[in-house]
Amino acid sequence: MLQSEASDYSIYRRVVSQLMQGQEQLPSLPTITLDIRRALGNPDVSLGALVRLIGRDPALSAMLMKHASSALYRHTCAPKTLHEVISLLGMAEVDRITMLHSIKSLFTLHSPAHKRLFIEAWERLVVKASTCAMLARLLGQVTPEHALLASLLSEVGTLAVLSAFKDESVIPSSDLYYKLCREYSKSLGVIVLKKWSVDNEYIDIIRDTGNWQCSPGARLQLLDLVNLALYHALKERNPLADLPPLQELAAYQKLLPPQDFIGENGELSLVITHRADILAIAQTLR
Repeated sequence: MLQSEASDYSIYRRVVSQLMQGQEQLPSLPTITLDIRRALGNPDVSLGALVRLIGRDPALSAMLMKHASSALYRHTCAPKTLHEVISLLGMAEVDRITMLHSIKSLFTLHSPAHKRLFIEAWERLVVKASTCAMLARLLGQVTPEHALLASLLSEVGTLAVLSAFKDESVIPSSDLYYKLCREYSKSLGVIVLKKWSVDNEYIDIIRDTGNWQCSPGARLQLLDLVNLALYHALKERNPLADLPPLQELAAYQKLLPPQDFIGENGELSLVITHRADILAIAQTLR
């Protein structure tokens, strides 16, 4: 690294370190999200009350409608009302989509450069999360919404790094931003998820995401899907990335024919043939 870049990086490291020490600067879940999640966890809540509560957030309502009509579901007739959407998805899945919606809205964008970094990161994360959701639908074992949220939460620290840069004069370049993410995103992600009081399952996944040889149990699990999606996202972003052959991943070794077929580019044939569906799912999260 050139001396000037090294100097810039030390400044950015100091800013991120200060963020980690002052957790009050990290984003909190919106009140409407907490109200909806509390209602979804109440076994006595009526469907009508849920529809009215979710209807207070038009953007969330629109996301739920789009998601329920996405390529993850095969319907002869797509749901047309929030009532039908909630009935179709169920409480647990609506809860997960509510979290997904909130994550995108949590990070205040302070400048055009800040917004550019966020959009670039968000685009990458939603394609990865959509890949994870499609793999879940095709491989079974895990619901698509569970996989979608786990994949996105596994890199919430990547977005949290952006919270450190409120001054337009200290916005890192894309290369330095991703270098910061490699150093700090996991630690920040754990801090953020603990602050939000999410299930420990998601926190454990943050710690093991990218560990290609970590795959607990004999059956395909949530972590396996997250790592398979991450692998494909990295390969798509940089075909020459320093990655092991797909066959060496512990998650891959749980797949059986024909699910384990690999295309000429070293990716799962399942991912290659469903690329259009994956991008359609990602579109519902933009």
